[in-house]
Amino acid sequence: MNCSDTQYLVHAYIDGELDIVKSLEIESHLKDCPACCQSYNNLQALRTAIERLYRKPSQDLQRRIKSSLSKADEKEERRFIPASIPSRWIGMAASLALLLIAGLALTRLISNPSTDELLAHEIVASHVRSLMADHLTDVPSSDQHTVKPWFNGKLDFSPPVQDFAGEGFPIVGGRLDYLNNRPVAAVVYQRRQHLINLFIWPVSDSRNGESTPASQQGYNLIHWTKAGNNYWCISDLNKDELLELVKLLKTS
Repeated sequence: MNCSDTQYLVHAYIDGELDIVKSLEIESHLKDCPACCQSYNNLQALRTAIERLYRKPSQDLQRRIKSSLSKADEKEERRFIPASIPSRWIGMAASLALLLIAGLALTRLISNPSTDELLAHEIVASHVRSLMADHLTDVPSSDQHTVKPWFNGKLDFSPPVQDFAGEGFPIVGGRLDYLNNRPVAAVVYQRRQHLINLFIWPVSDSRNGESTPASQQGYNLIHWTKAGNNYWCISDLNKDELLELVKLLKTS
């Protein structure tokens, strides 16, 4: 990935429109190229500023826009609607316009990914990056009593670490990662030749909950919360076996 390619694709990268391979190539280039990184930061800052203006107009601005639109509508109605047009046709036209607006709004809503979908995309990227960059673990160990203390002082919480070698899910090690705009713990398990990343970080809501297992980019993801912690489990392992590990984690 060179500077020309990065400049061409950076807008699609910011909008989350690229596949995982292209996204990782751009991320790698941005780390090594100060010029492209500065351009990317400028675009992000501009996007943030525009979003703030778009989402948070002042009350005075809203009032003036509504007033101007109302006056313009009255003028257009007097100019373009002859008295000879039956009122039922006017009502039908208004109904069609409302349907069109509703359809556009629904299309926009569907096309905008949810927070969990965006986070799932981020988790897939982190999982793939750990496999591609030969950085699966910071503390390689099959001993949970070695992995768990390693996180002490490196995070603002103490992640639970369990070993399930007896059940066919031996622990491989642990590492620090960065997700959802914060440092998180990544505990790595293995099932035959399949590697499993378990991401953990605290949540403000202490209630337990879980979401429906999902699949993205060929990886299975399972998300749940327990005892004030957020858990995301991801692997190319089949869903049924991944659920076996999740059950063990939930009941331990």
